[in-house]
Amino acid sequence: MTTHRTNIVKRDGLAFDAHLYGHTIKLDAAASVGGTDYGPIPKPLLLTSLAGCTGMDVASILAKMQMPYDSFNVEVEGDLAEEHPTTYTAIRVRYVFTGSELDEAKIEKAVKLSQDKYCGVSAMLKQVTDLAYEVVLNP
Repeated sequence: MTTHRTNIVKRDGLAFDAHLYGHTIKLDAAASVGGTDYGPIPKPLLLTSLAGCTGMDVASILAKMQMPYDSFNVEVEGDLAEEHPTTYTAIRVRYVFTGSELDEAKIEKAVKLSQDKYCGVSAMLKQVTDLAYEVVLNP
C-alpha cells in the first residue's frame, strides 16, 4: 500500500506553507475571513488536483493512441454550498482541445477512461458530489 504524506507549517495570520515531496505550496484563507493573499485557499486546490489528475491521464492515453493536438487544457469549476460545511455541491470539468487532426472518438475514449477507471480524484469526488464533464473541440 502506498501512503501519501503532507505537512503544513503555520506562517503569519492564517497562512501556511504546505510541504509535499520537496515542493512548497503557499496556502492562505480568503480575505473575507482574515487571509492576506499569501497563497491560494485550500478548496480550489482540490479542483486543481482533479484537473491535474484527469489531465495527466488523458494526455498519457492520447499519447499512446498517437492522437495529435495543438493544445489541451482542463477547466474545472465547482459550486459551493451556502451553509457550513461549504462543500462542493456540483463540479463540472471541461476538456478543451484545439487542432486540425482531432479524432473525437479517441478523445472521448481517453476522457471516459480517465473518468471511469484511472483518475482517483474523480473517483473520490463522485462519491460525495455531482461530477459532470464535457469535451470541447476547437472552440
